[in-house]
Amino acid sequence: MKNSVDKNRYFSIIESLLFVSGESLEAKQIASIIKCSVEFTVNLLNEMNIMYRKNCRGIELLRDNNRYRLVTKTENSSYVEKLLRNNSRQALSQASLETLAIVAYKQPVTRMDIDEIRGVKSDRAISTLTERKLIKENGRLNVPGRPILYGTTEEFLRCFGLKDLSDIPNLDSLIV
Repeated sequence: MKNSVDKNRYFSIIESLLFVSGESLEAKQIASIIKCSVEFTVNLLNEMNIMYRKNCRGIELLRDNNRYRLVTKTENSSYVEKLLRNNSRQALSQASLETLAIVAYKQPVTRMDIDEIRGVKSDRAISTLTERKLIKENGRLNVPGRPILYGTTEEFLRCFGLKDLSDIPNLDSLIV
């Protein structure tokens, strides 16, 4: 096992990697960059998670299927929203808009269904839309693997000025 000075340096490096990437990184990828075993890296990430929870920090470490990312703590969301209201970086990417439209019209829908309709992977778009609370998990499909079903949120309705889902324009009226 590495000494605590080395550990603190690794914590710092991993935090920088996660911050700069802006998206989830696999433990294996982080381990490769810091030239440590995956097991040691996962232990470091677990310790970091504990430190973030114990200390009064503005960020937390999320783990999803052995992928890790830094996010702001939910209890700080109202303050972050104030900053982002006037931030021009709020615009959704084309991929996110396509994914959101598919979820809005086909909900509940799985990631695989979204990928099939778009013809490309939608993991990042789904992650972005979930982070922005425009879509959410709406249970799981009762088939092998139990894939997550996605649907829109109240925030989606608010952002698009809709009272409820029946206010979404009919697809037939949009096709020329």
